[in-house]
Amino acid sequence: MKVLVTGGAGFIGSHVVDKLVDNGYDVVVVDNLSKGKRENVNKNATLIVADIRDENKMREIFNEYKFDYVFHLAAQASVSVSVKNPVEDANVNIVGSLNLIKLSIDLDVKKFIFSSTGGAIYGDDVDIYPTPEAICPKPISPYGIAKFSVENYLRFAKHEFGLNYTVLRYANVYGPRQNPFGEAGVVAIFVSRMLKGENVTINGDGEYIRDYVYVEDVANANLRAVKAGNGLEINIGTSVETSVNQLFGYLKKIIKYEKDPIYGPPRKGDIRKSVLCYTKALEELRWKPTVDIEKGLRLTVEWFKRNFKA
Repeated sequence: MKVLVTGGAGFIGSHVVDKLVDNGYDVVVVDNLSKGKRENVNKNATLIVADIRDENKMREIFNEYKFDYVFHLAAQASVSVSVKNPVEDANVNIVGSLNLIKLSIDLDVKKFIFSSTGGAIYGDDVDIYPTPEAICPKPISPYGIAKFSVENYLRFAKHEFGLNYTVLRYANVYGPRQNPFGEAGVVAIFVSRMLKGENVTINGDGEYIRDYVYVEDVANANLRAVKAGNGLEINIGTSVETSVNQLFGYLKKIIKYEKDPIYGPPRKGDIRKSVLCYTKALEELRWKPTVDIEKGLRLTVEWFKRNFKA
């Protein structure tokens, strides 16, 4: 089976590629390498350096490889960047996605698996935790708005053109290969700073609650979505609440970091609490998280110790 993974040189995408290769799929990676790294790409996958916004180039690629499945992970993935530049966010996350959806329709792709967000899509107006998919999304950041828009375009594409799809709404993904620079995930930032003995800044009061899911579990969810979850939006999380202060405490203990955190202003666009119910994933994908937060953090720290170079 021929498979396209967009963003396959990135943090989550490269783990999805590994999982697909290990299960016998013929994988082509499309990545513009703006954030992804060549060294992340499995040696048994084909890397094409291209931008999903380049409609002509993407059509060439689709015509050449005739994909059976498309895993779409390429994205502008920062909430704070989306707040600062919503036009750029929309260009990547909406227009780029539409290019792929249209090509998938035109070239008879069997299924489109879309990496959405559970962390940013439901918004702050939520009174059920862990939050199920039945809660109507009310995203408060351009990033969340863009992801929800693509979900709606996929519903349209299925209704009008028969494009099969599964939407995976991720909680806060962490693990090996996460980039600690710039607008990175909090785990990667904390780990890299702690290992270097630098100060760690917590945005806000540290009581922002998140659901941290290990990247290997996320890759497994993608693999299971090939044959299940048709036409559905499915949360991929752990249903476990962890505050940023707790996260800091776990890592401080693992790394034996001696400093206290510095508290700064909260980031615009951040929701106060996000915890996902994964019952639907269990029912539809036969998926559940297998790595708890403390084990996952230890594995992540071990990887950074072996691989990270400042």
